[in-house]
Amino acid sequence: MTSSIFLTMAGWTSDKFPRLSCLDNNGLKRTLLKMLILDNGTKNTNIETERGAAEYRVEQGNNAANNKSLLSFLAINALELSAPASPVLLECNAPAVPSGWLQLSGHPKSIAPAANGIVRKRVSGLHDTELLAYRQLMIDPHAVKVVPKFYGVHQCCDRTGETGASGPEYFIELHNMLHGFVDPNVMDIKMGFRTFTESEVSNTALREDLYRKMVAVDPNAPTDEEHRARAITKLRYMQFRENMSSTQEKGFRIEALKMRGCTPVTDLKTIKTDRQIQGTIGHFVGGRRSVAKDIIKRLKQMRTAIEKSSFFGRHQVLGSSVFIVYDDHQVGVWLIDFAKALPLPKGTKVTHRTRWQMGNCEEGLLHGFDELIRTMEAVQHNVQQQQRHPSRANEV
Repeated sequence: MTSSIFLTMAGWTSDKFPRLSCLDNNGLKRTLLKMLILDNGTKNTNIETERGAAEYRVEQGNNAANNKSLLSFLAINALELSAPASPVLLECNAPAVPSGWLQLSGHPKSIAPAANGIVRKRVSGLHDTELLAYRQLMIDPHAVKVVPKFYGVHQCCDRTGETGASGPEYFIELHNMLHGFVDPNVMDIKMGFRTFTESEVSNTALREDLYRKMVAVDPNAPTDEEHRARAITKLRYMQFRENMSSTQEKGFRIEALKMRGCTPVTDLKTIKTDRQIQGTIGHFVGGRRSVAKDIIKRLKQMRTAIEKSSFFGRHQVLGSSVFIVYDDHQVGVWLIDFAKALPLPKGTKVTHRTRWQMGNCEEGLLHGFDELIRTMEAVQHNVQQQQRHPSRANEV
């Protein structure tokens, strides 16, 4: 169902909006809304100059084709933030949109291209965790090498928000990682043993709603005691959810990918075994040995930079992703998403490789890099074997 909807995105007409407003799938609503934002383009507005003139230029020209592509949708999806959006994002930066578009979702995500080479992302304010993280990342000589460039903060026009409070809205501006690529392939890989904070799961209260969610996914997952209580803790549920993927074992999971000429694939969270992971990444690489080699080289450089970085030495980094993009001429790899980059408590140190226990603040970021590099090396080896023995390709 989802694929067929993606395939018809180019044909939006006003008569389709009433039908789409009846969709029950909130996730799909949000997805369609983001694609509407892209299909309607953006205007560049004045931005707060936290950058010097020498380090930032907005290139002029028409980039409508990129803004309207499904590929841009995936890049923006990879930069998602949990804060709900406001219609002000579109009102300040985009031409008029069809009157029915807000019915697609009550809480759309606030990500949109702002100009050629720039992505604008809504933050909660001037003290937002991700904004503070990017400011620190930019002045860390090692960390700055692994993340997209941060250009500053944009303050949008005052208006009354969803809560009734009136005030400005703020957006961080980042390098659009698809800029300069031509019809590339894209993959988003969520890093770490866990994507939740310790404060999120510190409550030990038993919850019937989470038990029902667990049973709906796997009736055999609860223990006998949990079945009798018909309730579980939030920590138990979050660990169950993470264990469905390769997160807890490998320290990474494949979130989504987009291949040239195909619709995005986002139902990859149950990809767990070595064979499944290597098969998926092998499909993404598509038999290109040089691409696999370049990705491995870049991942190793990023791992070394993170090990040397003072920022990563002072923070637990939860829910960040490795974003990989390549076309026929170049490969790009970045670490993105820092909405949960939390300063460590005083006196606490992390290795980013040790297994997490409540209170130790470990999240497994570097363990994920270790395993992802090993996986990419296995994929590269498989590609070599297929090139040497084409008849055995289906056996690898």
